[in-house]
Amino acid sequence: MNIQRGKLVSGGRLLVPAEFRRQLGLADGDAVIMEIVDDALHVRTLKASVARVQERFKKHAPKDRLTSDELIADRRRDSELE
Repeated sequence: MNIQRGKLVSGGRLLVPAEFRRQLGLADGDAVIMEIVDDALHVRTLKASVARVQERFKKHAPKDRLTSDELIADRRRDSELE
């Protein structure tokens, strides 16, 4: 486990050690997702969070077709009826 000390600075900003930023591929201005779990603050990259959600929903997706294609077809039908 890689443990390092960070620091809370003015304005409630959290200084994340450079090594952690490198490991996560974070740069200034990047979006992150934060979550409190029990008494810990979890910080994830937005990319990792999206991948995590996609993985959770993958088991619900049909194997033989793309639901995005169905959604687009539904939208086209709806727009034709307007």
